[in-house]
Amino acid sequence: MPRSQRSRSMALAAVALLAGACLLSTVFVAPSPHQQLARAASPVALRSASGEYTGFVPDMQRRTLMNLLVVAITAVPALVVLGGYAFYFYPPLPGGGAGGVPAGDVDGNPITLATWMKTHREGDRELVQGLKGEPFYLITKGDTIKDFAIGAVCTHLGCVVPWNKAVNRYCCPCHGSQYDEDGKVVRGPAPLSLSLAHVATTDGNILVSPWPETDFRTGLKPWWS
Repeated sequence: MPRSQRSRSMALAAVALLAGACLLSTVFVAPSPHQQLARAASPVALRSASGEYTGFVPDMQRRTLMNLLVVAITAVPALVVLGGYAFYFYPPLPGGGAGGVPAGDVDGNPITLATWMKTHREGDRELVQGLKGEPFYLITKGDTIKDFAIGAVCTHLGCVVPWNKAVNRYCCPCHGSQYDEDGKVVRGPAPLSLSLAHVATTDGNILVSPWPETDFRTGLKPWWS
């Protein structure tokens, strides 16, 4: 930039800064002498708690500016706090094909079907991170996996329910609730069956997506939708 243009820009910036400073300096100052005389003639005078005249009566413009400043100062931290709560309770979900999210391992890394089949055989099931990061069971079927996943959160008090291969059931260690191999409740105190999610394979990746349809195990509408 030429020196003349730079000097002009600096001068304009200095003038703008000076104007802003003058504007702010007049916001919370006492009234001028002629304003004091006019207000002294008025039958209404502003006095302090001790009865002494303060000489300062904020007009409507100053009150409006003060209100705007108070709102701005309080709104920013309030919005930050509310945004933090919203982000915690409604975290952004990673995208995936056909509305699904990648099934993740214990570290959250996406799981491919090829990787899964290397370590699992017919009937094997294992926990993965599914919708909203919640635990779901993937179930091996032949050389692939079943087209649905079973939620691992007990419908009684929210314990994670392990699979007990010896009895072919999901057995809650907290209060004894049991679910069959498809996650249908067969013993209380749990009132409902485990949740379901759709499972699909796209480009070798295992995707989990919501299950809004009728629960095939009970014929009822899904309670988790």
